[in-house]
Amino acid sequence: MPIVKYRGATEPLWHEWDRKAQKRGLRHTVYAVNGDQYTGEWLDNLKHGKGTQVWKCTGAIYSGDWKFGKRDGYGSYSIPDPVTKDYKKVYTGWWKNDQKCGYGVTFYAGRKRYEGEWSGGLRSGWGRMYYRDGSIYEGQWLENKPNGQGMLRLPNENRYEGGWKGGKKHGPGKFFYLDKGQLFEGIWAADIPKCGILIDFGRDEAPAPTQYPIPKV
Repeated sequence: MPIVKYRGATEPLWHEWDRKAQKRGLRHTVYAVNGDQYTGEWLDNLKHGKGTQVWKCTGAIYSGDWKFGKRDGYGSYSIPDPVTKDYKKVYTGWWKNDQKCGYGVTFYAGRKRYEGEWSGGLRSGWGRMYYRDGSIYEGQWLENKPNGQGMLRLPNENRYEGGWKGGKKHGPGKFFYLDKGQLFEGIWAADIPKCGILIDFGRDEAPAPTQYPIPKV
């Protein structure tokens, strides 16, 4: 009786091609259709682990941690200077779900700088902001604005210590006029002092004291 041999079932060729196309582990540079490029680690076709992304349209670079296709972990974001084309760092710190989250440092134009906590891509929590004019705010933030307790020190060393709401002085606070040797302590509402008392404070050391001291009541 003749023996009939049947050919074993062969796997479709596209299965093998699909396995090879799946990006997993460390890869060389992979280019997107729009010209963006990524060099680093992958998991199930998603950026995952350590890697560097370059966006073609802006020239921006992110180098750091990724999780399932999004910036997540510690990393730095830089952009090219429009004149010199040299890269300047914009943000260094922690990310979550592709947004700044946790502690990080952001560099703005005009030598402005923020060091502190972020949430959902916004300054929220404790932080210190260095402004262009030399002022420094240190304290609590909420959604990119001073909110809670904080201190604002001006370039002439005068300072405000107290409550803030929506980026404005609000609630009990003290304003030290160190240039005049005076202290105002009172209640603020939307940056305006509503009531309080003004007394002499460090008048003998003040560089430009008032002509007469405040009489004691």
